[in-house]
Amino acid sequence: MARLRPARTYRNIDSQAWARYSLKKPRKNYVRAMPHTSLLVFNMGAKKDSYTFKATLDATVPIQLRSNALESARQATNRYLESKLPGAYFFRVLVYPHNVVREHKMATGAGADRISQGMTLAFGRPVSVAARIKRNQPIFSVETDKQNKDIVKEAYRRAASKLSGSFKVNMSY
Repeated sequence: MARLRPARTYRNIDSQAWARYSLKKPRKNYVRAMPHTSLLVFNMGAKKDSYTFKATLDATVPIQLRSNALESARQATNRYLESKLPGAYFFRVLVYPHNVVREHKMATGAGADRISQGMTLAFGRPVSVAARIKRNQPIFSVETDKQNKDIVKEAYRRAASKLSGSFKVNMSY
């Protein structure tokens, strides 16, 4: 798979969403070939009703996060929680990457500036999918017991380092 551009090129929500893909009416699709999402697992850990603590990782600004960044943050969080709290937590990913990210691939090398002339606002081809996240929208959720609060905070710190933007941990008992 081709190497994607840096996250800073896609994180701002500055254009309208582009996600129309239908399996029932393929001729009505705006998106001809839907890129695959890297995020496939949404529920991890042990689901119990006896957990006394819930924490969510919330975005403080509106942002667009690609599926590979969400998958990387999910893996980092789940790996840390599994090592510290085996079988004593329930971790969920609360967002799904629907929005199709387009990229106009430009020619590189000698003389490429003449070839690419006049293509400043080109439409581009689908390269990946991203989740559009509003301000204060939760991205991840962890349920566990109260004494594990510091472990969950550290897991979210590791997740936030994989994502662009700023985030806060919202706790409820």
